[in-house]
Amino acid sequence: MNPAVAFTLILLSLMIGGGVVSASWGYTLGSQALTGVRQPETRPTSGTPVTRESGAGGDGTAAFLSEADILQEVKSRIQSGGSASSN
Repeated sequence: MNPAVAFTLILLSLMIGGGVVSASWGYTLGSQALTGVRQPETRPTSGTPVTRESGAGGDGTAAFLSEADILQEVKSRIQSGGSASSN
């Protein structure tokens, strides 16, 4: 066998072996890192202050709050000592 072909096949097998070892090690580290992490049980958008314009089963458009209302709410929270959950 030609030495160049043998050297190429050795390098190719080492690269494939390194890829398999690296992938399995990465999978193991990732699964250990995510131990205890769970998917939320509720939809994260269900408690937002933005409401649907057309009610339940609407067309999916959201009613946006005006900037003046937001600034007024922020100023009142700052002046009152501000709790984030004043609703």
